[in-house]
Amino acid sequence: MPFFESKDHTRLFYRDYGAGDTVLFVSSWGLSSRMWDYQTTCMVDHGLRCITYDRRSHGRSDDPGRGYDYDTLAGDLAALIDYLDLEHVTLVGHSMGGGEVVRYLTRYGPQRIKGAVLVCAGLPFLLKTEDNPDGVDAEALNIQRETLKADFTKWMIENEPPYLNTEGPTPLGEWTRWDMLQASLPALIALNRSIFETDFREEMRAITIPTLIIHGDNDYSFPIQISGRKSAQLLPNNRFIIYENGPHGLYLTHVDRLNTDLLSFVKG
Repeated sequence: MPFFESKDHTRLFYRDYGAGDTVLFVSSWGLSSRMWDYQTTCMVDHGLRCITYDRRSHGRSDDPGRGYDYDTLAGDLAALIDYLDLEHVTLVGHSMGGGEVVRYLTRYGPQRIKGAVLVCAGLPFLLKTEDNPDGVDAEALNIQRETLKADFTKWMIENEPPYLNTEGPTPLGEWTRWDMLQASLPALIALNRSIFETDFREEMRAITIPTLIIHGDNDYSFPIQISGRKSAQLLPNNRFIIYENGPHGLYLTHVDRLNTDLLSFVKG
């Protein structure tokens, strides 16, 4: 199986399919490269090269017990781009993956990147503070983390309906829960802190490459008014698309529309 090593010698699993212009997908919190299967299958069929990878402590990658900050995670992404010597790449990040895309661009520059797509991204800053009054309250986040520690499986089941905008459990939800169980719970809790406590506002203003922002107006995880809309105000060269009734898991619920928008952006 294909692996590459990060700067701290963590072995990370990646998948590389197709040929043509390169699209590199960065996965959501708790999910492996498998989350992108419906997108990569379509992209490859349309003459694109698709690369996905498992974040540290996810899927088939090593579980090093460290490196759950955005600087390290962006370094992992940079290591993959360097390892495969990629050029003219379109980066696509969902949820937490959007933060990794932004941090990669501001730390390593856009020289190898031709565009970025932020899908339901946890940006620009989600924590409630004096200068971010509509963010999420810190105490609510502490309660959420204690819930994860107490019964992660129950938390996944209870959060499936809003994640996929369904009435109850579904096969897609079962697949998602199985994937999340491959990730390390201590890592997920540490990563949850990084998601909500990292402020990307200033660095997003410096990103000038073409960026597509896609967000659902029924996103329970990262409500559009504190994430997608604010990101669109900060990024100087973006197109903002709102999916009506789109939940956080719209890569599963709005497959055809998302694939069409991705193809249109990548192929220009």
